[in-house]
Amino acid sequence: MRIARWEHRGAVGEGFVVDDDVVRFPDELSVLDVLRMGLAELPWISDAAAAAAGSEPARRIPIADVRLLPPVVPPSVRDFVAFEEHVEGVVRSVSGGQGVDAEWYEFPTFYFTNPHSLIATDEAVRPPQTERLDFELEVAAVIGGVAGSDGANLEPDDAGEHIFGYTIFNDWSARDLQAREMKVRLGPCKGKDFATTLGPWIVTADEFADRLDDEGFLPIGMEVLVNGERIGTDLLSNMGWPFAELVAYASRNSRVMPGDVLGSGTAGNGGCLGELWGRAGSLTPPPLVEGDEVVMRVEGIGEIRNVVGAAVPAPRIGPARTRSRARPGAPVSASSAPSSTAAPSTAP
Repeated sequence: MRIARWEHRGAVGEGFVVDDDVVRFPDELSVLDVLRMGLAELPWISDAAAAAAGSEPARRIPIADVRLLPPVVPPSVRDFVAFEEHVEGVVRSVSGGQGVDAEWYEFPTFYFTNPHSLIATDEAVRPPQTERLDFELEVAAVIGGVAGSDGANLEPDDAGEHIFGYTIFNDWSARDLQAREMKVRLGPCKGKDFATTLGPWIVTADEFADRLDDEGFLPIGMEVLVNGERIGTDLLSNMGWPFAELVAYASRNSRVMPGDVLGSGTAGNGGCLGELWGRAGSLTPPPLVEGDEVVMRVEGIGEIRNVVGAAVPAPRIGPARTRSRARPGAPVSASSAPSSTAAPSTAP
């Protein structure tokens, strides 16, 4: 099944994509509601949606008449870096390093990105002022509820049950900002958090059950095109870890919740320009500029496409001030702090 969110005549709809139509969930359920209920509840939700649309035709709309939105409003977005080939190439262009650090092979590392900056397919991306705008071809797993589980400290054998479905994920990147930030040993932050494309919909995990190999990897094709030219292509199964292990790692000493989005990290073999720049030793192909169109396609899911819009100027923040590093001359007395139980002032 395909799950989507859309805008139609100024109102947001949430439901199924059926053939060439969108059909609203019954009882005004949201995508997040359905994710919390989990895959096991989908059959009756689908039947109820069809019955409601039969008696209220306005609940079923041609998809050509709606504007698709990001298919979920996620509580959090984690983005992994699970493709060795990508790491090998992009390290050269971002930091000037060589090879893949030994630590990459130990655990499936991720960072948290901004759930408030999601954009949809066919929406213009508005980057910061950057000289090295890049895309990242990824697939994301979307977490659903599982009866009897709180999503914490999952074993890899159980974590796959928490994957409700998959969607395409484009982690837009300003590589020059990213390179500067990561010299401070944190980030990426402003080099990444301005936009992430998610869409066009969520395809439920059961649609891929017979495609998983013996180790849990999903060998489906991925490709990215810029202005109609194919730049990169890969198999999702070239990840260093299957998605179930990414979910398990995310839940370690923590919790994954329905609606959480977990990106695979960027595919290799041209899954981003940064990888190619690192291998070529030059900005070839060139960074994205205003007017460029980026299209991503993933087998069994669909495609997303975005055009690069004008850059957004940012308010200026100056450099750090030089400080004296002065210290208190005597121990700080806690008794000098205001008491939280003090009576309110009666002064005028």
